[in-house]
Amino acid sequence: MRSIQSINQGWAFTPSGSDGTVTVDLPHTWNNLDGQDGTNGYVRDCATYRKQLEGTDGTVFLEVLAANSVAKVFVNGVEAARHRGGYSAFYVDLTGRLVRAQNELVIEVSNAADETVYPTMADFTFYGGLYRGVNLIRLPAKHFDVTENGKGVFVAPIKNGDKWMLEIDVKVVGTEASDKMTVALTDAAGVVLQEVTVPAVSGKTVLEVKDPVLWQGVGNPCLYTVVCRLEEDEVKVETGFRTIEVDAEKGLYLNGKPLKLKGVSRHQDRENMGNAITFKEHAEDVDLILEVGANAVRLAHYQQNDDFYTLCDRKGLLVWAEVPVISRFSKKRQANAKSQLTELITQARNHPSIFCWGIANELTIGGEPKGLYEALVELNALAKRLDSSRLTTIAQVSMCPVDSRLNAITDLVGYNHYFGWYAGTYKDLDRWLQKWRAANPDKKLCLSEYGAEGIVRYQGDDPVPGDYSEGYQAKYHENYITRINAAEWMWGSFVWNMYDFGSAMRNEGGVRGRNNKGLVTFDRKLKKDAFYLYKAYWSDQPFVYLAGRRYAKRPIGETTIKVYSNLPEVTLRAGGKEMTQKGDKVFVFPGIAIAAGENVVTVAAGDCRDEVTIEGVSETPADYRLPSGEPSMVRNWFNEKEGEYDPTCFSLNDKVGDLLDNAEIKALIAKFAGKKANSPLIGLLRPFRVRTLLKLPFVKLNDEMVNYAERYLQTIKK
Repeated sequence: MRSIQSINQGWAFTPSGSDGTVTVDLPHTWNNLDGQDGTNGYVRDCATYRKQLEGTDGTVFLEVLAANSVAKVFVNGVEAARHRGGYSAFYVDLTGRLVRAQNELVIEVSNAADETVYPTMADFTFYGGLYRGVNLIRLPAKHFDVTENGKGVFVAPIKNGDKWMLEIDVKVVGTEASDKMTVALTDAAGVVLQEVTVPAVSGKTVLEVKDPVLWQGVGNPCLYTVVCRLEEDEVKVETGFRTIEVDAEKGLYLNGKPLKLKGVSRHQDRENMGNAITFKEHAEDVDLILEVGANAVRLAHYQQNDDFYTLCDRKGLLVWAEVPVISRFSKKRQANAKSQLTELITQARNHPSIFCWGIANELTIGGEPKGLYEALVELNALAKRLDSSRLTTIAQVSMCPVDSRLNAITDLVGYNHYFGWYAGTYKDLDRWLQKWRAANPDKKLCLSEYGAEGIVRYQGDDPVPGDYSEGYQAKYHENYITRINAAEWMWGSFVWNMYDFGSAMRNEGGVRGRNNKGLVTFDRKLKKDAFYLYKAYWSDQPFVYLAGRRYAKRPIGETTIKVYSNLPEVTLRAGGKEMTQKGDKVFVFPGIAIAAGENVVTVAAGDCRDEVTIEGVSETPADYRLPSGEPSMVRNWFNEKEGEYDPTCFSLNDKVGDLLDNAEIKALIAKFAGKKANSPLIGLLRPFRVRTLLKLPFVKLNDEMVNYAERYLQTIKK
């Protein structure tokens, strides 16, 4: 029988620029600290992992679960394989290479910038290293092929009319015409429901399965197991029977039952760990997602650990799986995009939790680049060829026109909107949804991203955009969730993000090196107020929660207390008074007296209770507010007066030179333009008004982008 041996212990690691080695265990990244501190960049270079392997004369494969982002494998000084792409597994045939008593295995890993490998630019850290672990797979002479997905078995439940068929596609190596293979289907208890014996050849076996219990998401994630056996090899694959349909008017259906996706997005990294996490951390992430009441997760923006997909299978979370074709498009990366998409689908298609393949994210930040349409058509066709049973999708940046031809490529479409944070107000989401519906009555839309930063040390009575407070984050999501629920035709939404995550390029809100839009902090130790807002809307588990608990020191006088609960009535006790309020999810109690010293506030709902202590002080502590002068891309758009032009603020009528002389605008241009912002050609444009330049035929900004630019400039004083 095959054996899978972890070889994660005791690697000799040589960092970039060093002649010395240190001993490390896998999973490992060299960016767990500098990839999150946002100070002087982070190491993006080549490093080396070495390990001694005992000799063997059998069939042996090396399974590298991920190496970010380019890897070379050497055995005894001879190159054995290369891999380009940092998020998928790959397999190296070591058969006949481990000929010595002790053999040196070397894996060179580089996360250096490479214009031929996705991603090249994104709002997350590209942690380098062997961050998921490495295995040795020893195989008998006659075995199931491991080179594509580690198993050589692909399982596809298919509904044909009223019947369910199970298509099992196997790839075998070394078998002879007389050899036999058994294929069995077992239930969750291990009871064999069906078993057939067939010739041991590569090909498909089809079983008819009568009245299977369906995989019904978090309500009943029923799984079966397919067991394929050769004389000396065996492979098991969990599977689930389910159908997914999406209607532009009625939304998503799971097994014929309507199911609006209440989703969150997830990056895989942790504070001080980077992406070098274990099964324990994956399981904890799934548990928190289930606690908030979500039924779906967008695994952005790359292929994630197979363990996480398995956990989603078993817990019933529907998964949007995608490749890191993100932010910046180039034809020179198309071959790599196809390679990463092929690996994602080949390695993950057995998971019933995955309902769609995402082929790209936010590729039109600067307009539609030449060749993008054709590239996306090619990726969509590839996904359909590899797996015709699943839907395809794409996530568009907010400025992508609603009538863009890019929206007609995939089965589903998502838009990433941040109205009320980066641009506009909540009302802009209402307007945009109306505009979308008018232009695309037959297209199937979700909100693929939306969110606001919530830094828990910032607190106050009147949160506004750009203060980075926990209170504004909650207020933002209060406005979004009601709009999402009102759009019954929309098949789902995905909060950006479930967890704070590392982004070494960031320096915002007084915090360097991370994106703070999570409902839960980077270390997973603290659930922000917005977490409990969603729990109130999404979870059936009764609870009551006092929001603003980290606003623990408040000015003496009166304050407002906010409560989140999924129960219909709450009773608040504070300042010697008791107040009962009926409501729906969000309960607001204004005019609560705060005296000097300790003030105990309690709330009860049914059998649930919560309590906080507020200290009455003379004034709000200074460290509750974002320090002045801290970098921010966020403006308070709620001060904007519709239809009015403020001559004291910048606009597109100003000259390029005047805009470049403003430090904030210059920093913003540098953030998006990179090295191009320092081009000498920019200086030649200084005398021209921006609006004049926008009329030139080679400028590819659509009306939406021009409108956002004008409105943003109108928030910056001259």
